[in-house]
Amino acid sequence: MTRKYFGTDGIRGTVGQAPITPDFMLRLGHAVGQVLRKQGGKPSVLIGKDTRISGYMIESALEAGFASAGVDVLLTGPLPTPGVAYLTRALRQNLGVVISASHNPFADNGIKFFSAKGEKLSDEWEIAVELALENPPTWIDSANLGRARRIDDARGRYIEFCKNSFGSDLTLKGLKIVVDAANGAAYNVAPDVFHELGAEVISIGCSPNGFNINDGFGATSPAALVKAVREHGADYGVALDGDADRLQLVDAQGRLFNGDELLYVLVADRLGQGLLVPGAVGTLMTNMAVELALRALDVDFVRAKVGDRYVLEELSARGWQLGGEGSGHLLALDKHTTGDGIVSALLVLQAVSRTGLSLAQQLAKVTLFPQTLINVRLKAGQDWKSNPRLAQEHAEVTAELGQRGRVLIRASGTEPLLRVMVEASDASLARHCAQRMVDAVQS
Repeated sequence: MTRKYFGTDGIRGTVGQAPITPDFMLRLGHAVGQVLRKQGGKPSVLIGKDTRISGYMIESALEAGFASAGVDVLLTGPLPTPGVAYLTRALRQNLGVVISASHNPFADNGIKFFSAKGEKLSDEWEIAVELALENPPTWIDSANLGRARRIDDARGRYIEFCKNSFGSDLTLKGLKIVVDAANGAAYNVAPDVFHELGAEVISIGCSPNGFNINDGFGATSPAALVKAVREHGADYGVALDGDADRLQLVDAQGRLFNGDELLYVLVADRLGQGLLVPGAVGTLMTNMAVELALRALDVDFVRAKVGDRYVLEELSARGWQLGGEGSGHLLALDKHTTGDGIVSALLVLQAVSRTGLSLAQQLAKVTLFPQTLINVRLKAGQDWKSNPRLAQEHAEVTAELGQRGRVLIRASGTEPLLRVMVEASDASLARHCAQRMVDAVQS
């Protein structure tokens, strides 16, 4: 079945346009409630959100939908996505619901779901929900309606969870850290975590007003963090996105480290402790230099489809613990069931504390390959997969690059675009090879 509403990370869109409307959210809550009730008993769900003004409207509609299907609701208010995943598991809820559009601007919003174990749900579960949306509602009588209540200590519980991921024998004392929460869900969580572990904290992007989430701050706009680190003479800067599940990190020199580099640091830190790391999972977009560096450490490396849920699926299937994306989604499954920007930052700073080496020193042997990414607009009905010239150019470029690079061609999941990416040890070579394939597509 082709999914109508769910994308690679839940349901997302522009508020006021289908499906991000209150009537659909009411139907969605009811449909999910019907799916949950088939499991038996009286289900209970946890709902958290980021700081978008539309969160109030969507929260109320979902709450009504769940209650109408006989499902109890716990409301946390603003809380990072990984915080919802944690509390869903800790409070023995049947489902966790996050109202967020992650790194998108405030005019967008969306819904993510977590299982009772705090994990992303399967495609099969999403299809079951979509089928339920096609059915007429089954209203519950008054005696069996769901109840709703707020959790007053959700923020404090999650702060303690984050702190417990940091070694009890270590401290952040002596470090000055700039924390940028993107005016999002972690605005009143992240600064306290780093402060309570001993760091001197300078907060930016921690004044949400409902409209400024991800606006000039956060992991998708790291220039503000780089500037603040330099102005304050800080040792490090930590930038999160709107729902705080991804991380960008800056050092005292203003160098920005992406998720690919930070994944390497996490692997190397565990090996340095004498721990076994059989392998790590990246995505089709993970920089080839990181793959080669990990293999040099005798650590196997596997690529999953783009999206942290697919990284998680690959890790779970192999019984591995570490994975991530260049965008800053990092997974350490012995610490959390999902990507967590705050926990990831603590694990990186833990590696710095343990080794006594700066991030730049730890990554001295990893020089990222230049990447050229060109988006090619496809004509209606254009079948790029059967283009013989493109197939020929792809084979020739792949042979030419050898171990010096790689090629990735993939269609956009949201637009009529073909994404052509070439990665090579030489930037001019990457540009030249990418253009050859673009010309083939357009011929």
